[in-house]
Amino acid sequence: MAAPVNLNRARKEKARAERKTRADENAARFGRTKAERMLEEARARKAARELDGAKREEP
Repeated sequence: MAAPVNLNRARKEKARAERKTRADENAARFGRTKAERMLEEARARKAARELDGAKREEP
């Protein structure tokens, strides 16, 4: 005889697995870590600073 199955637990585990799958899909589609976003912003700010510093003033 098979062991009894807790239907509430099974339902919650199924929902959790679906949320995890959806989250993984979204991460692959849209995701960058916060560290990656901050690094890219810092690099852009540095490049803008260097570009502004290399400008020549017109008389």
